[in-house]
Amino acid sequence: MNLEITRIDRDMIERAAELLKACKDRSLMVTCAESCTGGLLAGVLTDAPGSSAVFEGGFVTYSNRAKATLINVPQELLDSHGAVSEQVARAMAEGALGRLPVELSVSITGIAGPDGGSPEKPVGLVHFAAAATGHATVHVEKRFGDIGRAGIRRGSVLQAIDMLEGMARKFPIKPKRNGSEEVR
Repeated sequence: MNLEITRIDRDMIERAAELLKACKDRSLMVTCAESCTGGLLAGVLTDAPGSSAVFEGGFVTYSNRAKATLINVPQELLDSHGAVSEQVARAMAEGALGRLPVELSVSITGIAGPDGGSPEKPVGLVHFAAAATGHATVHVEKRFGDIGRAGIRRGSVLQAIDMLEGMARKFPIKPKRNGSEEVR
């Protein structure tokens, strides 16, 4: 058996730190709903300094049952579109947003391989969605190709961080009192 290890590297943590700063500057809290990354995004976010001020928690919803039970993804969507779809990615992000006291959420659902792909949904296909209070949910589809499980998972985490940061920047920066204390 050829096992791949997805390592959390400096670039991932630096990108997470930038996201956390953007969120902290805006007094935003974040959650995530992960499938094919299996908690890797949450791990990267909590490896970055300052995560406790911004990251509320996350959901690892690897199975369809977990998606339906934990973040209220409708079973009809899972049955009609499959877990790896735009519709389910959107429902995951919106479901996670509704489960915790946060302003931002992101979801990741895809096929990291090495098995599980098909001609319609090949290994490396990943759907992402970012949801934010008061803003339209955004979807991105990525086709990483069969670059290996670790590469797909790493690329997925970086894409999710980029989407969260983009959503965070739609919110205004909160003014600070006396140069240090944030106004909430």
